Amino acid sequence: MSLVEGTVVIMDLDKFEEMTISMGWDQYKPNIVTGTLTQLVEWLVRKWSAFVVYGLDPRRGTEEVVLEIPNVRPEELKDDLEYIRGEISRLGASISIVAVYGFVGLKACRDRREAYTATPTRRLALKLLRKVKGMGGNRVLIS
Repeated sequence: MSLVEGTVVIMDLDKFEEMTISMGWDQYKPNIVTGTLTQLVEWLVRKWSAFVVYGLDPRRGTEEVVLEIPNVRPEELKDDLEYIRGEISRLGASISIVAVYGFVGLKACRDRREAYTATPTRRLALKLLRKVKGMGGNRVLIS
């Protein structure tokens, strides 16, 4: 895998399983939150020519996603990522979003583990995502 400079973005709905149970939603079909997140991620992908590494799922709804965006710094994405966080919050849910600058591989992954660990930048983004979630989530972290 050849690497280029860019930004890794990880988005993950906070306490998704608890939310689906309390709302009576089917985890395997889109609901208002996962359907909206799917649309917002698709918009971000088109706007920034992002590469979907893992997670975008229009059939089931998107709960988590890993994106890589070549030749873009995280600071450039801040307003759009805050917009996504705000739209999910408006629906009564919360989402943690991390954007980290480093090297990106621009290759789809076969499984979740590979998506989060295949490059040092993705591993760092996952570490920061866990930190954000540990602080209560519903934040955008730019690093």
